[in-house]
Order: sequence, then structure tokens, then C-alpha cells
Amino acid sequence: MENRVYVCIDLKSFYASVECRERGLDPIRTRLVVADPERSEKTICLAVSPALKALGIPGRCRVFEIPQGIDYIMAPPRMQLYIDYAAEIYSIYLKYIAKEDIHVYSIDEVFMDVTDYLAMYQMTAKELGITIMQDVHRSTGITATCGIGTNLYLAKIALDITAKHVEDHIGILDEESYRKTLWNHRPLTDFWRVGKGIAKRLESQGIYTMGQLAKADEDMLYRMFGVDAELLIDHAWGRETTLMSDIKAYKAKTNSISSGQVLSRDYNFEEGKLIAKEMADLLALELVEKGLVTDSITLHVGYSNRSEAKPAHGTIPMTITTSSAKQLMVYTEQLYERIVNRNQLVRRMTLTFNRVVDEVYKQYDLFTDPAEMEREHQLQKAMLDIKEKYGKNAILKGMNLEKGATTIERNQQIGGHKSGET
Repeated sequence: MENRVYVCIDLKSFYASVECRERGLDPIRTRLVVADPERSEKTICLAVSPALKALGIPGRCRVFEIPQGIDYIMAPPRMQLYIDYAAEIYSIYLKYIAKEDIHVYSIDEVFMDVTDYLAMYQMTAKELGITIMQDVHRSTGITATCGIGTNLYLAKIALDITAKHVEDHIGILDEESYRKTLWNHRPLTDFWRVGKGIAKRLESQGIYTMGQLAKADEDMLYRMFGVDAELLIDHAWGRETTLMSDIKAYKAKTNSISSGQVLSRDYNFEEGKLIAKEMADLLALELVEKGLVTDSITLHVGYSNRSEAKPAHGTIPMTITTSSAKQLMVYTEQLYERIVNRNQLVRRMTLTFNRVVDEVYKQYDLFTDPAEMEREHQLQKAMLDIKEKYGKNAILKGMNLEKGATTIERNQQIGGHKSGET
């Protein structure tokens, strides 16, 4: 296989850094957290500045976990602002690397296949990484870190682990150096895709390092993890066969769209049903906007934190394939009433429309009036046009004004957090 070179770039404490730059403050020295002050002290900090991390405060802590006596700025989240910064930074990447060779892993992290660019620029991968990082800092004031590897996995590990232990914050790994420097590294959860559950199961077999994992009995690993053992074994040796071209060519066998929210308080049965219907209504508009239809709905409902009851979960097939909000709300309500315990208080909810396909595949049953469905479809499209021009709350339904409804608030959010726009 041809040797390739990958670069993984991460924007350091991205949300916190953006807030510091907007205030004219040094992101490295300023003590700042991004969190919504209108929520309780149990709310999760979306980002913590490097100055607070240096005091031992984890990046995704809750507000109450920040020790008393530490002065810091609490910045309300402004998701649209972060998206704008990320878009500007992505345009900087495109100055150097074609989009076909960039994979956006998250809002603040990208992978790049730089193999074919090094000779053109007459640079090493490290020199190219430094050039891009300096351009990002010069243009936006955001500091980046970098991992370089001979495969995608090693680039990620070079970023996550190696870069943290070198002065210039640029980690470089190949399979040989990975085994030499990180086979004894602990804890295992520092490694990509090794969560606490996997680490605990490995530790039950006396495996605490990647070196021990590499030399473990493979049959035992396959019994423990099934087909996932293959990935664990490859990563233990520093191997990864996936190429950037594989990522770009990937297409899911089935598609779905979903929406989830954690409610601000415990909701009773009827209040929870209202939330489910609101979510179905908003997701139906998303289907129309994207020209899609669905024939199956899945609902997952988590109960109050004070409850020991298992979450409710279920799926309902539909006799039609549609994007009709009226029909989707009816089916969602039926599913909610079927699976949710009336005596439990609701706190979390996720609604998924399964098997979404192009709207040319819409289907009706014998009890559906196609003309009525078409009228509703045109009305939904008109609503989308108005919302696009005047804002998402320009048109509301009666249920959105009921006590406990969340649509108005969620229309002002991105990813469940304040967009920062008024």
C-alpha cells in the first residue's frame, strides 16, 4: 500500500477561544467558560479556556464543579458565531488543500490527506501544518494544535496524546514510533474510540495498555467484542486501513433524521406528549425542506433523574410514506401513548424518522386523500419560505403557545444551545 501522510488539526478550546477573541482577551491566559447562566449550576460547560484547564478543571465539567474562589468569565453560548468562525477557518484550509482531501470531523477538528501536496509545496508535513496553523491564528486569532501520522488513526492519536507532551504542540507518529512511545501509555481511555466501558472490560482481563492489547489472545478479544475486536487489534498495533477516499465514498445503507432534547424540568405524561408532537411537527418541516418522506417513527423517552424506571423505547410503522405533519403527529402520539408510563415523569426525549427517502417515493393508503395531502404539503412549503424570510418563530401553532411547550425557545437555538442571534 502506498505510504500516505495525514494531518489532523484541532482548534484549541474553540468556543472559549472565540469568546475571548470577541472580547479582545488572550484565549491562553483568560479564565473563561462557555455556559448558559440562565440554566442551573448543573449545566455542562461547553468549553473551558486553557487557563482554567491549567488549574485542573476538565473541559466538559459542570458549572458547580469549578472550585469556589476561582474567578472566571461565564460566556453564554453563541452557536451561530462559532459556526461563522468555523466556516472562515475552513476557507483557510481550502487555500492549501482541496475539499476532496479534507474530512470535517467536528466543528473544531479536521483530517487532511496531504500526501500529494508536500512535493508541490516543497514542504514537510510539519512545515505545512505549521503554515496552516499560523494562517488560522493570523486571520482569526484562534490557536490550533496538530497531529501528523502515516494513517488516519495515528494522526488522531498524535493530536490527542503526543501533541500534548511536546513544546510546539505538533505530534508526529508512524507505526514504529507509536509502538515505541505509546504502547505503555495509560490510561487506555486516552486512545480514540476506547471508552470507559471498553477499558473496563479489557482491564478485567489484565489489559491496561495498548502494548498488552496488541499481544493479547485474539480469540479472547473476538469473544468479548465480536467484530469490533478487529478494530481494537489494528489500533493496538497502530494500523488503520481506511483512506480519505473511503470516507468520501461512504454512503449509509439507510438514512434517518432525528431530534432530541433534555427538558428543563420533569414533565408529566400529558406535557411530555405535547413535546413529542412539537418535535414531530418540526421534523416534518425538515423532511419537506429536504424533499424527503418517511414510513417509520422511533421514540425514546427517558424518565426523571429521580426515577429508577428504564427508559421507554419503541417504533411504529406507518401505512403511508409521507412528510405530512398531521399524519406524523398522529402516529407519534399513538406511539407515545403506547410506550410511555403514565405514572412516570419525563425528562429526555429523542424522536427519529426512519428510512427517509426522496419524496418521489411517497405512498398513500386507501384512507388517505391525495389532494388534501398535497394541499398540506404546499402549506408546509409556504411556512418554510416565511420562516426563512422572517425567522423560525414567524409562524407558530396553537400547541406552541401551551404551557410547557418548547418550540419557541428551541427555534432560537442551534444544537440545543443559544444561537446568540436575537
